[in-house]
Amino acid sequence: MCGIIGYTGNGNAVPKMTEGLSVLEYRGYDSVGIAAQTDGGISVVKCKGRIQTLKEKEELAALSSTCAIGHTRWATHGGPSDINAHPHRAGSVVLVHNGIIENYKELKEQMQQKGVYFLSETDTEVAAAVLNDCYLESGDPVAAIRKAMLQLKGSYAFGVLFDDHKGEIYAVRQGSPLILAKGQDGSYLASDITALLPFTREYYPLEEGEIAHLTKSFAKLCSVGGEEITPAWTTTSMSPEAAQKGGYPHFMLKEIHEQSEAIVKSVSSRINAEGLPDFSADGIDADFWKQVKNIQIVACGSAMHAGIVGSRFLEEYAKIPTNVYIASEYRYHPPLAVDGTLVIIISQSGETADSLAALRYAKSAGLPTLGIVNAVETTIAREADRRIYTYAGPEIAVATTKGYCTQVSVLYMLSVAIAYATGRMDAVTAKEIAHSIKEDAPRAVAHMLETYKDTFVRIAKKLAPKEDMFYIGRGTAYALSLEAALKIKEISYIHTEAYAAGELKHGTISLVEEGTPVIAISTEAELYDKTESNVREVASRGADVTLICRDDTGEKEFSANEVILLPTNSEAATVFAALVTIQILAYETARIKGCDIDRPRNLAKSVTVE
Repeated sequence: MCGIIGYTGNGNAVPKMTEGLSVLEYRGYDSVGIAAQTDGGISVVKCKGRIQTLKEKEELAALSSTCAIGHTRWATHGGPSDINAHPHRAGSVVLVHNGIIENYKELKEQMQQKGVYFLSETDTEVAAAVLNDCYLESGDPVAAIRKAMLQLKGSYAFGVLFDDHKGEIYAVRQGSPLILAKGQDGSYLASDITALLPFTREYYPLEEGEIAHLTKSFAKLCSVGGEEITPAWTTTSMSPEAAQKGGYPHFMLKEIHEQSEAIVKSVSSRINAEGLPDFSADGIDADFWKQVKNIQIVACGSAMHAGIVGSRFLEEYAKIPTNVYIASEYRYHPPLAVDGTLVIIISQSGETADSLAALRYAKSAGLPTLGIVNAVETTIAREADRRIYTYAGPEIAVATTKGYCTQVSVLYMLSVAIAYATGRMDAVTAKEIAHSIKEDAPRAVAHMLETYKDTFVRIAKKLAPKEDMFYIGRGTAYALSLEAALKIKEISYIHTEAYAAGELKHGTISLVEEGTPVIAISTEAELYDKTESNVREVASRGADVTLICRDDTGEKEFSANEVILLPTNSEAATVFAALVTIQILAYETARIKGCDIDRPRNLAKSVTVE
């Protein structure tokens, strides 16, 4: 959730810190800080607020260093404040921290009994105190980190400076992601590879429990047990330009428009020369799918909503019973698993803490696991038995768009691949659907963005002043409504709920009054008449209704105030046209309200705490 950047080398570290932290802004944060080694010791400059506030501080302008660490904080223990901002100091130790120390209260009491006085409310300052206590005993940074790890419970990634080890950064990863990188001018450290792109493209993701010692000329690694580790450096194909807005006013809008290309990338390698769905390039052959008798999809937020859409296809085409579970609940009331159960973990970042914990639980129960992730070489990708990358590319806006879109496209293609491999779908049908996902879906996305751009703005102007609104739908449209409601909530802060349209009469319709915005989605022809009846129900009670429906309804007059027609040349075209419509409506509503679209309040991009 928070962001870490570090550098030691021949260059000026301070501008590297501010540039790297600026790249990490998308992760969500409420305070920021830098610690830099100078001739007079380690100087710490930090504050509540944005990076621009930090840049304006005189102390930072006067700072010069070749070794520094920086941090953007998203408050968990203690509210946003100058004091609670990272880095935190304890004795000879200054550190930045992503994650949560679960036993910090117990450790804090132990440190207080030793005479330690704490300035902040954070668990991070407690971790610094524990590390400093261990360092006082050994005088060896690595030995101190190893000993501290035995006392700390929770998830954490640390970047650490020691007063008497100039030009050196120490780091450890336990649960939260951390990446090392080497450039021509020194060594780097970051929580996200995008922060490293302005400086270098050669990186190494730390494994669980690995401890790193960085200098300007080398990176030494060891395990918590002390064994030396040789890092396997990788060169990322991601370019610095991929993490820029490219002329768009917001990353979210850029990423919405990138979805046509992202869909093609996500499915192209999964269609073989005969035009059939094929995941053998991912190391998954047809025989594997034949063993699957039951599927459990586990995810959080938008990834869970993608799973719900995907479950419809998996049951419709592959005829495999599929259930979707909230990752944070999965371990506490684990579902029954029969022989042939496959657990699919979906995560854009590949580091979502609850999803990772669910993955580990499933593996401990002996269940085969499949990770569907975007970010390459992340923890979920490495630990899952099998993995499928969505190839969405970097997604900077906190509210996911193309991440969700490509998760849906992969699950869609997966359902067809399983159906064909198990003989539940013939080759002709499988080819047709695979072709429609690759060709029709991208065209439908582009069509909606161009054809209805004025309509989207007109509808958004009516939504913007409202405090409450509803999405309704049936079947796949209801699954899409869940994501639609989340998008509006995330970036425009309008209280929005999604309901299965047939449930209106069981209580929900009592909330509809004169002027209440209701957006109805209908993507399946056989469910249109029933959805239209629900539209009439809410309209008769004064709701301001927008209907998003197929263009083949045959209606000449609609009951809704606004109508958006979806292409119906294929099921894929209809589904993805609806998908982009709900995203752009949320975007335009937030834009009209003047919200911070790419960095909505209280939210973070990569949720690495449980």
